[in-house]
Amino acid sequence: MKFSCEKVLLQSAINTASRTVASKSSIPALEGILLQAGAQLTISGYNMNTGIRTTLEASITEEGELVLPARLFGDIIRHMPDDIVVFESDPSMNAKVTCGDAAYNILTLSADDYPELPEVEDEFSVQIQQKTLRSMISETSFAVSTDEVRPIHTGSLFEIGDNCLTVVSVDGFRLALRRENLENNERAAFRFVAPGAALNEVEKICEDTEDPASITLGNRHLLFEVGSTQLICRRLEGDFLDYKSAIPRSNPISVVAETKNLIRSIERVSVVISEKQKSPVRCLFGDNSVSLSAKTGNGAAADICPVSGDGGGLEIGFNNRYLMEALKYAPADTVRIDMNTGISPCIITPVEGEERFLYMVLPVRLKNN
Repeated sequence: MKFSCEKVLLQSAINTASRTVASKSSIPALEGILLQAGAQLTISGYNMNTGIRTTLEASITEEGELVLPARLFGDIIRHMPDDIVVFESDPSMNAKVTCGDAAYNILTLSADDYPELPEVEDEFSVQIQQKTLRSMISETSFAVSTDEVRPIHTGSLFEIGDNCLTVVSVDGFRLALRRENLENNERAAFRFVAPGAALNEVEKICEDTEDPASITLGNRHLLFEVGSTQLICRRLEGDFLDYKSAIPRSNPISVVAETKNLIRSIERVSVVISEKQKSPVRCLFGDNSVSLSAKTGNGAAADICPVSGDGGGLEIGFNNRYLMEALKYAPADTVRIDMNTGISPCIITPVEGEERFLYMVLPVRLKNN
């Protein structure tokens, strides 16, 4: 194999593919990246759950394929000068990498030892802008469960139908929902659950651009295509929460809050809360204001945040992190907060326009003073 390419392009491709390289594996090749030089240069990383394949511009003078240690090869390219990298391997599984005056010789592995990435049959597919997909993942992934007892909830539900994409994440304490309209989606409705770890990588490879990203649903796998990069992962199987039934819609108490102001108030009273000294944030919703307080062995804190509307004197407690994250990821400067009782879920939605997002946070049962 012999090729040459710009160092910046090669380094970027290695960084992308390395995100899914196995840190430790019984298959040594999986701790490396697969280089394939044919019609174009392709670099792949795979950990048997998620794989990334990316292509880049290169001048290929001798075709071939081999496996290189991911960390070592990445470090070598990163420390090279910003110039043209020349890569050449021989039949003895040795490779020489040069750039300017820098030169390295490294051992390679046979590509025959590298498991093939799964092929994804095109059962259904959908296209969406990269920046939109990235924001939808970012604004829901924080609520993905880390509890392996219910593996289906360690991923996010994607629902496509009625020219609309809905993404939902739940972890037993909160629910995050984002919805966006799709353009020219004439295909049948379908749904699947994508692993949270894979979606974190999809978010990283999406750019802040209106260029399309495509999602393809296969029989057992999913394919996310973003520019010249493909990410392939297993679908999660099981019964996802019936989120439509889980969200209470009859909430007699409703107030409107400035998102940043409420976040600051929660942060102030959270100062006395720590991993060792835990306490719910106690919220007392009055007429055009909410009084927040927390008390631990570290001390006590209180603050008042202005809101619009009458909370009717409702007192309700929340895990400070769960409530704060819902507000931080809400893509709106002003939100409506709907409540019913001190033990009923709190619903956070946009004040105006379509319901593009919805966050549900379960309360913490408060002890009497």
